[in-house]
Amino acid sequence: MPDHANASAMTPRLIVFDFDGTLVDSQRVIIDCMSGAFAHHDLPVPTPDAIRRSVGLALEYAIASLLPDPDDRDLAVRVAGAYRERAYAVRESGSYDEPLFEGVRETIAALDQPEIWLGIATGKNRRGLLHSLEVHGLHHHFTTLKTADDGPSKPHPEILQQAMDETGVAPENTVMIGDTTYDMLLAQNAGAQGIGVSWGYHGTEELSANGASRIVQSFSELLDALSESARKE
Repeated sequence: MPDHANASAMTPRLIVFDFDGTLVDSQRVIIDCMSGAFAHHDLPVPTPDAIRRSVGLALEYAIASLLPDPDDRDLAVRVAGAYRERAYAVRESGSYDEPLFEGVRETIAALDQPEIWLGIATGKNRRGLLHSLEVHGLHHHFTTLKTADDGPSKPHPEILQQAMDETGVAPENTVMIGDTTYDMLLAQNAGAQGIGVSWGYHGTEELSANGASRIVQSFSELLDALSESARKE
């Protein structure tokens, strides 16, 4: 990764990352747990592509979008319970596989500057996020963590607004980085800038069509994009 010392020259800002599909490649675990939860309730198992497209929503909303009847909220809650039981069992077994994407660790370290606040806004629940951050040793870099436990599902702006309130950063100085249209719409709804990443679960054309100001192909390019954005302010 090239030298990005200019990251330290950014004006005070809040940089918020999505988690699944942006920082970690969690699709194998998600597909396994979702498939098992649907099978447990004798429901048609969604295709892997359909499951990937639901990632980013709070779990009950993701499951509802995959059900034969999306309006069956009681069933969505029951399937979500089966999903969580399976996810907890996988974690306890030590086989929970959520590798970081290439360049994540170096990028987070480069952005961890006194004048920059780092955050996460995810559809994961807090327990799952804290477990993953602990496994990867990244927790100490983040000032604010917003999960499905803190407010409505993306793309409702509340969790990003909470992060801005906690850090005292205005929407115009806030950037949301993610791999799904839910992330881009979340940023747009909160008045912040959205930057899409190309390696996640939604296509780049969709990200652009839903408000992404830019699509990056790597974490090195992301650092350049953030520095360029700061110099324009």
